[in-house]
Amino acid sequence: MESGAVFAGLHPNPLPTIFFLVLPAVLSSFFLLLSPTKNSSLITLPSSSNNVNSLRVASPASNVALELADIDWDNLGFGLMPTDYMYIMRCSQGEAFSKGQLQRFGNIELSPSAGVLNYGQGLFEGLKAYRKHDGNILLFRPEENGLRLRMGAERMCMPAPTVEQFVEAVKETVLANERWIPPPGKGSLYIRPLLMGSGAVLGLAPAPEYTFLIYVSPVGNYFKEGLAPINLIVETEMHRATPGGTGGVKTIGNYAAVLQAQGAAKAKGFSDVLYLDSINKKYLEEVSSCNVFIVKGNEISTPA
Repeated sequence: MESGAVFAGLHPNPLPTIFFLVLPAVLSSFFLLLSPTKNSSLITLPSSSNNVNSLRVASPASNVALELADIDWDNLGFGLMPTDYMYIMRCSQGEAFSKGQLQRFGNIELSPSAGVLNYGQGLFEGLKAYRKHDGNILLFRPEENGLRLRMGAERMCMPAPTVEQFVEAVKETVLANERWIPPPGKGSLYIRPLLMGSGAVLGLAPAPEYTFLIYVSPVGNYFKEGLAPINLIVETEMHRATPGGTGGVKTIGNYAAVLQAQGAAKAKGFSDVLYLDSINKKYLEEVSSCNVFIVKGNEISTPA
């Protein structure tokens, strides 16, 4: 997950109390600006008004204009809210991904012996789109997510879209679902790219076919505390990653493994778990759902 929060109060406390800060994305040089225009096949923005509620979006499947989604924008949580479109692209093992397409959001069909279901051959990414007051849409360095996906795909023996394909697919999906992007300051459009072994395979081997998929959902803050400090418990027995493992890539199997520790932490009233390294059990690594930045004096540090 990609999220930001201020962390305070770590328990148990074998180390001095530390305050953790996940920094907001503020460097404009890292943002990609999407400027929907009347020439776009996906979206139409009236040039006479910057009122978010007056935006009208043209469906990529028809010429019917749709009003901005009717949502209680002031009470968005972090949960799935089905939107209009998702993006799908497929390829076979040993081949390259070609042009994908948008289709209505909905269930997908997989063989019971799909590689992702049997052997966990899958990766995901997470990034967000933000609406500006002038109606434009911002993405925070999506090419970095594309690069990370490619790095993970190499580790998991999967073909992957090029960075250019990844960024274009993200842009298409965001623009197709533009009416679901919260007004400025009300939240963001969470973007979830998936890469998975969708082909059927029985023996332990790379799947014969792969699917790259993107869906989106409007979201508010990930933690219920919002931007207020949260309490973390330091986990000393269970570990997030081990040397030589897959902790350095965003594979799906990395996440189910934290549910037990996370559930126990929440049952005790904590917001999440802070994991230590698996060798020395004293160096900070990450939280279940986000990275951590350490602020000490005038220095900011984060685990690699």
